[in-house]
Amino acid sequence: MTRHANAPIPRAPLPARPVDLLAVGCGPFNMGLAALSSTVPELKAFTVDAAEDFRWHPGLMFEDARLQVSFLADLVSLVDPTHPLSFLAYLADQDRMYPFYIRERFHMMRSEYEDYLRWALAQLEQVAFGQRVELVEWDAAAEQFMVRLRATDGGTASLPARNLSVGIGTAPWVPELVEGVERSRWMHSAQYLARVDEVDAAQTVTVVGSGQSGAEVVLDLLRRRPGPRPGIRWLTRTASFAPLDYTKLVLEMTTPSYVKHFHALPEATRDALVANQWRHYKGISTDTLEAIHDQLYSRAVAFGEVDLELRVATELRGVQRSDAGVTLRCHDRVADHGFERDTDLLIFATGYRHRQPTFLEPLEPLLQRDAAGRLDLDLDHAVRSDPSLGGKVFVVNADLHSHGVAAPDLGICAYRNARIINTVLGRAHYRLPERTAFTRFGHHLDHEGARGAEAESRITKRESAA
Repeated sequence: MTRHANAPIPRAPLPARPVDLLAVGCGPFNMGLAALSSTVPELKAFTVDAAEDFRWHPGLMFEDARLQVSFLADLVSLVDPTHPLSFLAYLADQDRMYPFYIRERFHMMRSEYEDYLRWALAQLEQVAFGQRVELVEWDAAAEQFMVRLRATDGGTASLPARNLSVGIGTAPWVPELVEGVERSRWMHSAQYLARVDEVDAAQTVTVVGSGQSGAEVVLDLLRRRPGPRPGIRWLTRTASFAPLDYTKLVLEMTTPSYVKHFHALPEATRDALVANQWRHYKGISTDTLEAIHDQLYSRAVAFGEVDLELRVATELRGVQRSDAGVTLRCHDRVADHGFERDTDLLIFATGYRHRQPTFLEPLEPLLQRDAAGRLDLDLDHAVRSDPSLGGKVFVVNADLHSHGVAAPDLGICAYRNARIINTVLGRAHYRLPERTAFTRFGHHLDHEGARGAEAESRITKRESAA
């Protein structure tokens, strides 16, 4: 068996000829696109990434952390289960098939998933790391995009591409409240393991945010700080430390059937739905919540009262440097009451925001946006554009507003990429699953979730009446 965590990633030379599809960014979603494209001989695809190497959430790579989705949500299996880059193929190559079978858990370890991705990358020839996209322009005469690249060694190149897939990922987000406070006093949860020495040195640590990342940080803090005075505070704006809603019929909202239904809805309806569906992708796994409670209960048995503070419905309204470290100005949203807390170190588990693809600025006049200023995407994940733009710009994992709660879910990765490949080829190379849910989403859709002309007519009439 081979560990791929430290193995070098092959660096493919840039293509000498135009490609049919250039993927910008090589996270799991565009990596899945590269994997599915690798077995389509007539499709010339290539992938570039600005990073020197691939790592997947290293700051939160806890030893026992697991994915929250089944191993079938790998790069390829949900549309091509016999693909040579499936997770089962990885297990067979690592001679770990029987241990995984006997383990009887559908969920990969997080470190195992990263190792699988690096294993797949080592076999993908058409991927180049260390290549940053600086600018994309449309060459109308040649009917292709001209993509300007800059390598990490400073060299530049221009790569023609007929279509693009933009998957540049997300960046850690922290509130503006922290501006002016020394970086030594705060961090984002994405940096947690890289700065764990600072965590250990702090007497009091406050975690803000109650998604999976925040919960995992709190659990690790409890494990690292035995005894009755761990000096941990955990604050969240939400009304509870809410679990992910992963019940079976709710999970059907991450299927292609629901994506088709959601995409057909008016923009305002989609936005209202997403605002109320945060527990489908921002909650905490029940295993993590139970592990935290076990830690708290065992300390209560051993020590009685424990120096620990967990607060819900609490909004952080101010952060300032103080002699004690950092003073937090908090507000109880239910009692409508303000209070302060001092802490040595503040950890923001406040999630991520999509990076804005500034390299698309020359195309901006040709790209359509919705009423909220977001890229307007069709069902195939291509940005709707002016007819003069002959190539398509596909967007992956930045389509929550248009395709619903499945957008960040690894389970939609293979399906979305298969749709993109079929669209680029102009034919159905990959047979897409049709019956993906027992639930019938919307009276205007048939049991397969297909959007029909009659459905579109009814939606149009409702919008006009409104």
